[in-house]
Amino acid sequence: MGKPKGDAARSKARPSSSSLAASLLPSGSAAAVGFGGYVGSSRFQTSLSNEDSASFLDLDSEVAQHLQRLSRKDPTTKIKALASLSELVKQKQGKELLPIIPQWTFEYKKLILDYSRDVRRATHDVMTNVVTGAGRDIAPHLKSIMGPWWFSQFDLASEVSQAAKSSFQVGSSFGNSVFLVEAAFPAQEKRLHALNLCSAEIFAYLEENLKLTPQNLSDKSLASDELEEMYQQMISSSLVGLATLLDILLREPDNTGSANINSESKLASKARAVATSSAEKMFSSHKCFLNFLKSESPSIRSATYSLLSSFIKNVPEVFGEGDVRSLAPALLGVFRENNPTCHSSMWEAVLLFSKKFPQSWVYLNVHKSVLNHLWQFLRNGCYGSPQVSYPALILFLEVMPAQSVESDKFFVNFFKNLLAGRSMCESSSTDQLSLLRATTECFLWGLRNASRYCDVPNSIHDLQVDLIDKVLVKILWADFTELSKGSIPPNQRKSAENLGMGNSVSYLQELGRCILEILSGINLLEQNLLSFFCKAVQESFLNMLQQGDLEIVAGSMRKMIDFLLLLERYSVLEGESWPLHQFMGPLLSKAFPWIRSSELLDGVKLLSVSVSVFGPRKVVPVLIDDIETSTLLSVEKEKNMSPEKLIKVFQEIFIPWCMDGYDSSTAARQDLLFSLLDDECFTQQWSDVISYVFNQQHQGFNNLAAMKMLLEKARDEITKRSSGQELNQRIGSRPEHWHHTLIESTAISLVHSSSATTTSAVQFLCSVLGGSTQDSSISFVSRSSLVLIYRGILEKLLSFIKQSPLCSVNDTCSSLIVEAIAFDSSSSVDVIVVAKFAAEVIDGSFFSLKSLSQDATLLTTVLSSIFIIDLENRMTSLVDNTLSESKEKRKDRNFVCDYVHAVCSKMDNQFWKSINYDVRKSSASTLAQFLRSVVLLEDDLQPFELTLLCASRMTEVLEYLSLDQSDEENICGLLLLESDAWPIWVSPSSSASIDTHGMPVQLCELRKSKSQRYVSFIDSLIMKLGIHRFIVGHKDHGFASQAWLSVEILCTWEWPGGKVQTSFLPNLVSFCKDEPSSGGLLNSIFDILLNGALVHVKDEEEGLGNMWVDFNNNIVDVVEPFLRALVSFLHILFKEDLWGEEEAMAAFKMITDKLFIGEETSKNCLRIIPYIMSIIISPLRTKVKSGGSGKDTLLPLEVLLRNWLERSLSFPPLVLWQSGEDIQDWFQLVISCYPVSDKAEEAKELQRHLSTEERTLLLDLFRKQKQDPGASTVVTQLPAVQILLARLIMIAVSYCGNDFNEDDWDFVFSNLKRLIQSAVVVMEETSENVNDFISGVSSMEKEKENDTLEGLGHIVFISDPSINSAQNALSAFSLLNALVNHKSVEGEDNLKSLADETWDPVKDRILEGVLRLFFCTGLTEAIAASYSPEAASIVASFRVDHLQFWELVAHLVVDSSPRARDRAVRAVEFWGLSRGSISSLYAIMFSSNPIPSLQLAAYTVLSTEPISRLAIVADLNAPLNDESLNDQDSSNAGLPSEDKLLLRDEVSCMVEKLDHELLDTDLTAPERVQTFLAWSLLLSNVNSLPSLTQGRERLVQYIEKTANPLILDSLFQHIPLELYMGQSLKKKDGDIPSELSVVASAATRAIITGSSLSTVESLWPIETGKMASLAGAIYGLMLRVLPAYVREWFSEMRDRSASSLIEAFTRTWCSPSLIKNELSQIKKADFNDESFSVSISKAANEVVATYTKDETGMDLVIRLPVSYPLKPVDVNCAKSIGISEAKQRKWLMSMQMFVRHQNGALAEAIRIWKRNSDKEFEGVEDCPICYSVIHIGNHSLPRRACVTCKYKFHKACLDKWFYTSNKKLCPLCQSPC
Repeated sequence: MGKPKGDAARSKARPSSSSLAASLLPSGSAAAVGFGGYVGSSRFQTSLSNEDSASFLDLDSEVAQHLQRLSRKDPTTKIKALASLSELVKQKQGKELLPIIPQWTFEYKKLILDYSRDVRRATHDVMTNVVTGAGRDIAPHLKSIMGPWWFSQFDLASEVSQAAKSSFQVGSSFGNSVFLVEAAFPAQEKRLHALNLCSAEIFAYLEENLKLTPQNLSDKSLASDELEEMYQQMISSSLVGLATLLDILLREPDNTGSANINSESKLASKARAVATSSAEKMFSSHKCFLNFLKSESPSIRSATYSLLSSFIKNVPEVFGEGDVRSLAPALLGVFRENNPTCHSSMWEAVLLFSKKFPQSWVYLNVHKSVLNHLWQFLRNGCYGSPQVSYPALILFLEVMPAQSVESDKFFVNFFKNLLAGRSMCESSSTDQLSLLRATTECFLWGLRNASRYCDVPNSIHDLQVDLIDKVLVKILWADFTELSKGSIPPNQRKSAENLGMGNSVSYLQELGRCILEILSGINLLEQNLLSFFCKAVQESFLNMLQQGDLEIVAGSMRKMIDFLLLLERYSVLEGESWPLHQFMGPLLSKAFPWIRSSELLDGVKLLSVSVSVFGPRKVVPVLIDDIETSTLLSVEKEKNMSPEKLIKVFQEIFIPWCMDGYDSSTAARQDLLFSLLDDECFTQQWSDVISYVFNQQHQGFNNLAAMKMLLEKARDEITKRSSGQELNQRIGSRPEHWHHTLIESTAISLVHSSSATTTSAVQFLCSVLGGSTQDSSISFVSRSSLVLIYRGILEKLLSFIKQSPLCSVNDTCSSLIVEAIAFDSSSSVDVIVVAKFAAEVIDGSFFSLKSLSQDATLLTTVLSSIFIIDLENRMTSLVDNTLSESKEKRKDRNFVCDYVHAVCSKMDNQFWKSINYDVRKSSASTLAQFLRSVVLLEDDLQPFELTLLCASRMTEVLEYLSLDQSDEENICGLLLLESDAWPIWVSPSSSASIDTHGMPVQLCELRKSKSQRYVSFIDSLIMKLGIHRFIVGHKDHGFASQAWLSVEILCTWEWPGGKVQTSFLPNLVSFCKDEPSSGGLLNSIFDILLNGALVHVKDEEEGLGNMWVDFNNNIVDVVEPFLRALVSFLHILFKEDLWGEEEAMAAFKMITDKLFIGEETSKNCLRIIPYIMSIIISPLRTKVKSGGSGKDTLLPLEVLLRNWLERSLSFPPLVLWQSGEDIQDWFQLVISCYPVSDKAEEAKELQRHLSTEERTLLLDLFRKQKQDPGASTVVTQLPAVQILLARLIMIAVSYCGNDFNEDDWDFVFSNLKRLIQSAVVVMEETSENVNDFISGVSSMEKEKENDTLEGLGHIVFISDPSINSAQNALSAFSLLNALVNHKSVEGEDNLKSLADETWDPVKDRILEGVLRLFFCTGLTEAIAASYSPEAASIVASFRVDHLQFWELVAHLVVDSSPRARDRAVRAVEFWGLSRGSISSLYAIMFSSNPIPSLQLAAYTVLSTEPISRLAIVADLNAPLNDESLNDQDSSNAGLPSEDKLLLRDEVSCMVEKLDHELLDTDLTAPERVQTFLAWSLLLSNVNSLPSLTQGRERLVQYIEKTANPLILDSLFQHIPLELYMGQSLKKKDGDIPSELSVVASAATRAIITGSSLSTVESLWPIETGKMASLAGAIYGLMLRVLPAYVREWFSEMRDRSASSLIEAFTRTWCSPSLIKNELSQIKKADFNDESFSVSISKAANEVVATYTKDETGMDLVIRLPVSYPLKPVDVNCAKSIGISEAKQRKWLMSMQMFVRHQNGALAEAIRIWKRNSDKEFEGVEDCPICYSVIHIGNHSLPRRACVTCKYKFHKACLDKWFYTSNKKLCPLCQSPC
């Protein structure tokens, strides 16, 4: 196409215009940025010329390298090269860029053509930096790049065009185009001059672009779609660029503000001449651009419209007649354009063309070429451009010649099609508004310009009338009223509503507004025209009335109401009279008689709205115009009626009509009545209405109901009248304007009458009082009347309270009666009826109570009565209503209480804030006294529920009342006042203990019951309000004043719903930790408790047989309340570090000072001091140890301890002590000073505090207890002696064990064995007795079951003291065992005197006895369970009574050796009871009253050797054989059938007989726990059996055949898979939710270890999370032990969502460990054959099994899936040598069968497959049924031979064949078998 114009810029001769170009550019490197675009034919050059190549030699090497990379095809390479080039250009300035510019200009012209928009954008970024750096030096190249630069401004990609404009932005407004050139050409004149200078080059470049086609656009092998896109981009950008350039260059010059007009005019004139000539040339050569108008590309068409608009505006002379004739069909018929992006430019072109060339309309068939397409365009909602097209319609009407259309048809069709397009705009309210605005404008334009279409005046009028009739009435109004031509039948109306947006409220409102604006416009244009619309609507409306279809009439009236409301909303009435006089007035005048006679609801509403809109004094004359009434004077139309006439009409016509009768239209008629209230006549009108209502006496008229409705309407009217601008100024805007004496007198009489209790009376009173809602505060009575009304209501409530069946409620009534209330309790009225009446009134007018704030006494009493009745209502659920009489009596009272409860639910914070503070305070005081009375007096109600209810109610009310802190303290103080029944332990005034010894037993128990109930109430309040509200007291009294309350609660110990240890003490501790000044409170509590214990300790005398208190469990064994409270209080103080060494020393000094009274010992103090010393001894010794070496600090404690030891040594040995002697207390004191611990570190710490002298004295005391042989006849076995001896042994072993000799140890062991053996004897006797008893009653009748259970209870109840003695012996042995174990582990020199050879046999013998205890209790429960579950529960409850004893037993059982367990089991079996040892263990584990430690011990014994082998399979089975399956080939003798295998009943019921009901139980239900434990045992047992043994295979087969897979479903009810959804699958362990992490860890650990014991150990106490962990562990074990079983269950799942989550969980947490374990076992496996080898690939999870025999061989690849074992293992043949295809396929299938059906390790499956192959080579024929030598299930050989064909089959295969075929025929020869 010739040499590019841009090449001239690189010649040596500079063009003459270069200096001018340079002058346009600013000097310096800061010059801004240039133009952008691509140049004509240079794009076709694909290689550099020699000259260009040579130019690279002058460039920087790095720049040249990047420029060369720009010729690559890869867009990524280009973008990277451009980015690098941009950075390099930024670093260069001025002359440094000169060598780059020529080559860059060449590359620039190519790059802006690139298909990639990113490449084009990056190109302009580089161009910006080049022009910025080069400045004026770019001038020689300006003309060559100006065309592409200008073209680039109009790139279709916005980011590319913005990048181009950043280098060239022209900042002047040219027509519709605004561009900014602020960088390259800062001065506005220079910007325009630059375009003028380069105009010829730009036009040439654009002309060249327009001549291109997709075929010659590029010679590169580009895809056709890419070429087409590039072509559209180039043509549209060129067209828009050309249009914009014409607008800029050919605009009218601005002669103002330019000083250089003369000097610039020549250049501008030259540029305009160039532009004009170029435009003429291009217009001609491109044939009016018609081809571009026909393009399929919307961007090209849009650009062409813009270009034609520019031509019409700037060079209209180029359009010849032929051109106009050619363009007319294309532009005037352009409404076929359906792309909304083209419509803006399209409308501009059409309007300009039609305006400029009006004669163009004669060149075409207007109806066919224009209007048909315009109608289609409008019906389709302008094809999506309503915001653009609808405003252009009126402009189109302006430019369209009138003679080209038929006016009568044109406008009707125009509006029909225009409004038909509304269905396309229903999704946008803005589009709807545009449509209706266009409709309004075009309609009014048509009316105003009717003369353009008609010459004769009558014709003009006819056209206007025709428009109103056919468009306004029959289209717009019909659409508004949803009617067409007067009426639409109901069945057709529904379908009409479904079209478009006829049923859209917003659309109808806008449509109504459109109609109103049109009507206003018509009124301004010519009022006579308006009458045609009004008459048409009125006639249509009256015709409907005559037809009598009420549904159609009602609908039309509703639409008329809507239209009236729109009239009012849009203020059309201002200054205009037509709405009433021409439109609504005639209609109402003729319709009023019909409405009045029919009483149609919507008709009455129409009248009400009309009166509201126009005013009563304007509407009433219209309404009565046709009414002939003798008492009415004629009213002149169109004038306001006088007040007198209005009142008369109101009295005689409207009041009787609106107030007579009570039906569905009554409310509407009353609305009309209120709308007729005129401000000037208001008082008289309202009085007439009230008088009329109360004076009506005819039958059927309910005055109260009518008044109720009237007052509600009046309330709404008040709100409406007071909401205007003149607030409270308008008559009727304030409640007092509506007051009336008849209303007040009627309300007062009703409330004081006992007979007027009807529903209408209640409703009337509620409407009078108001207050039904929070915002409804309008009352229609005066304040004095309001007080009288509420006094009457209160009287009725009090009468109801007085007759309450609850004594506390009844007694409270007297305190509420005030003097002003004439209360007569002896009245014979029906209390329930009147109370119900009062309650209903209060419920309906509750918020009016706020109006009584000035009468505090009355309001307080009313609110208190409501509180009391509501609490009675809440307490009814606590009454025992078993008697039907009680239910009936309560039924009526509950009905009243329910109403009051509804009232209380309204008492929220907002309500109480509106009540006077004094009222709130008085109400709180009354409520506190009432609640106190309820708790103390109501003995027959459920105590815990009662106290919780009262506390909750007190808390709620205090929260609502928002009292000050001091007042709230006073209210709480009221609750703590002393009464006859409370407190019973401490006097609040003196803090001294209360003596109750002289009180009768029955009275004492009653007081205790009340006191416990009240403490429960106080404790509940503490939990809700905080302990500081009660124990802090008033600020002036401090803490000490309330210490008595803490002591009272501590001594009470237990109460309904709580106890000290779990409720009060934790709160007290928490408070004291947070309150630094609480030390005085704790000291006061200690003083009161200590003094009380010293006084009352004699009550504990009989309870000191076992004083060794377990502070966590058995502190309740201390009977005396003060002592028990003191011990628990001290224990918690030191445990929580509230007290330390200093406080311990102070307590020690205080108690020791009280030990002696003169020279005599205080027996009371001696009894309690051991309890205190056992707690404070440790901190005391720490204090002494840290106190220094001074003797003063050592003397008090050490001296006293030595004295106590010496005093004890002075007594004879314990075994010689006789009952009645007082040495017991001294021994207890000594023992309490030497605490022991089974933790070695604590034990060593205790020993370090002991001095040598103390240790010697202690050892002497121990050795003194050895029995003197000469005194054997007086040895005592008193329980106290045994307990003391056991404790002394514990102390001696712990503190003096290293000093023991052999005799000492013999003494220790003999006593421990003797004490434990005594308990064993008792338990064995109990077991035997239960066994004999149950055996004897097993055949008794069912009705004697109660006697049997009672007898069983007598047997198992053990009161023998040997249990307590054995408990201490077990504690001593447990301690000794722990110390010995620590010595053996740590290797310390502790208990060196005890040799292992001495200890081991003794330990086993003692543990054997402990195991016998363990088995005995299990046997007893198992035997009892054989009779009934209730019997077993009785046995289990005995263990709970001796909890600490059995926990010690459980701890030692877990620590027992296998040898001891084996001997104990043998002894139990030899015993020969009806149940065995395994049954006893299951009875303990599945006990109905379980003890966690015993359950764990039973599970541990069952799951470990030697018991585990007996734990699963029933006794009647042959023991599971450990014979290897490899040994079964020679013979089948001795192989028991798997059918004979039976599980134990305890396991079988949870494995085989699992019920679906399990899935519906709670996640921590006992059934689930037992099922999971059974499965855990079963799986652990299977895993413990050796692989490939007969026993394991039989058990696995049995499980696979009989186990219910429901267990897996239940497992995943616990595992929180929902937490594993979404992104959780991708997170690491540390990121996933903790609940899921614990479960996953349990599963992984079970897979690795093959046991779930560690998870079971942490199972108790049972919680949801721990059950989930156990579920995870069981699932992991199943995957390891029974993979095929789990896979079968998984494959049958139908819930895809659940299966995907299970697979994801397994794949992430289980499969990796399983795969690792499988590969590890295969690697370790010894296949013992040179012909078989296995290799593994851990990275690929693959196993390659190579089998070679003679000269044949085969490689099988076993690939484990990532979700193994849920997905089957994949087996493929990688290589085979010398093996037929059939055998190869057979071996492959057999390997698949073995690895996929093996419930065990893959190594076992591979081993079996190898044996199978060996057998084939040995000549053993395979089974004809399964085609395998070795059976995949039981691994047996084919041994069942057919007598006819001699083929051998597997027994299992043959049995299955017989079962499925129902024939006993040989599968091959069909002969009988």
